[in-house]
Amino acid sequence: MITLILLIGALVLFISIGLNNISTRLGIPALLAFLLLGAIFGVTNVIPIKIEDFQFAHNFCTCALIFIMFYGGFGTRWSAVRHIVTEAGLLASVGVIITAAITSLLCYFVLGWGLIESLVLGAIVSSTDAASVFSILRTKKLGLKNNTSPMLQVESGSNDPMAFMLTIAMLSIANGTASGGKLALMLLMQIGIGTACGLILAQIACLTLRKVDIKGSGYISLFILALAVASYSIPDILGGNGYLSVYLVGMIVGNQDFKDKKTIVNFFDGITELMQVMTFFLIGLLVDLSKMPNDIIPAILIFLFLLLLARPAAVFGVLTPFRKYSFKQMAFISFVGLRGASAIVFAIMCINGDEPMQQDLFNIVFCLVVISIGLQGSLIPWAAKKLDMIDKHSNVLKSFNDYTEDNTLHFSWVEVTPESSMANKQVHEINFPKNVLIALIIRGKEQIIARGDTTLLPGDKAILVTKAFEGSDAIFLEKTVKPTSRRIGKKIKEVPGSGIIILIRRGDENIIPNGNTVLYEGDHLVLLR
Repeated sequence: MITLILLIGALVLFISIGLNNISTRLGIPALLAFLLLGAIFGVTNVIPIKIEDFQFAHNFCTCALIFIMFYGGFGTRWSAVRHIVTEAGLLASVGVIITAAITSLLCYFVLGWGLIESLVLGAIVSSTDAASVFSILRTKKLGLKNNTSPMLQVESGSNDPMAFMLTIAMLSIANGTASGGKLALMLLMQIGIGTACGLILAQIACLTLRKVDIKGSGYISLFILALAVASYSIPDILGGNGYLSVYLVGMIVGNQDFKDKKTIVNFFDGITELMQVMTFFLIGLLVDLSKMPNDIIPAILIFLFLLLLARPAAVFGVLTPFRKYSFKQMAFISFVGLRGASAIVFAIMCINGDEPMQQDLFNIVFCLVVISIGLQGSLIPWAAKKLDMIDKHSNVLKSFNDYTEDNTLHFSWVEVTPESSMANKQVHEINFPKNVLIALIIRGKEQIIARGDTTLLPGDKAILVTKAFEGSDAIFLEKTVKPTSRRIGKKIKEVPGSGIIILIRRGDENIIPNGNTVLYEGDHLVLLR
């Protein structure tokens, strides 16, 4: 029996890989394909599953969300998102509350649902789905204007904790176990303990990675894996929000520099992809397709509530006071409010709750997610183009920590001075090291393709091309000179550090420094350690 289960599991993964390639070519989000694959397996009874298995599904999906949320924080590059973290944080908290409130009111007054069920449904669908948003931004390589990509990344990666708190609060009301005072205390404990545990565990982890030489990249990966699990478990046991803690730990640790970090990024990238595939597949297995005709209409109406009213009210309400976001940008951010796995996981919590619901929230939310990912997700590139939000010079991947330049060649330039050994010589006369080539010569406004008989003159700029460095012993770091830094106003040679400063980015200027170069607040340093 176990061999058959393993074979079916391998088959599901093979099919998922094929579906991912097909969906990418067709422009359909791959996560939708995994949902539908699970539903097909469930209908054909290839993997028999019963309603009692909702508890198992909830436990598995909780574990999966731990890794998805940890990697959401771990993979976020702080230097790319710090300018918008306030707005994104408000969208992930206040925006979630506004979305939940408006959706609940519409369910109560338009659909005629009971008040408690309306409140629970509003909480369940109040957050946007990080996995779906990340998948579309990355596969479509959507470079967006005015820091929109980092905004969506931080918001979608960090708003599940608030939705989780709202859901358990509404379920407590439904079960009659929460008074006003108890509810307020529970929310304060969720936020306070979750935040405190996240910050403390992150500092312990950073100190460990700096001070302890963990032998072997595999054991470093295991350390980070255990850290992710502990970051959720410890605050959850203490009554705090484990999802909030695990996201904070992922964000802080992911922006530290430590040995074998690239290996860990690749490891967690694979783990997260597996968790996403298995979560969506398992959710698909649980769906009762025979109930779909009754659930599709309310699902469509709730989808329209979110798309046209609740989500826009949250985005415009939060971002308008900042006075730096255009109508088109806020409209696009509003449109990218996809619902995904977290909403379905929260719906499973309702099934496992003590108080039975009159509405089939699980199937309704499933239909809603399918519509959101399938229709809304597929139209995101179109919406970006229609709202003039595409920035062709922006690379969305740069806001992720696993971003690396995909070049096998490296370009640099040198200026030919009168004293230079290259001055007044032909290219073929210059004794360059192996694998170094002059590709182009810039002389005033003229661009000259370098040939063997081309003569270099004083004042020329020679563009050199070399092979990109692929060694693992040198580590390139990026740091910003903070207002409290002891380096401000001092020459580089006066403040020795742990690495060699090879480049300074000062505003729009790139400076190749020497020992006498003075550092200023806000300088962005590239170091070789």
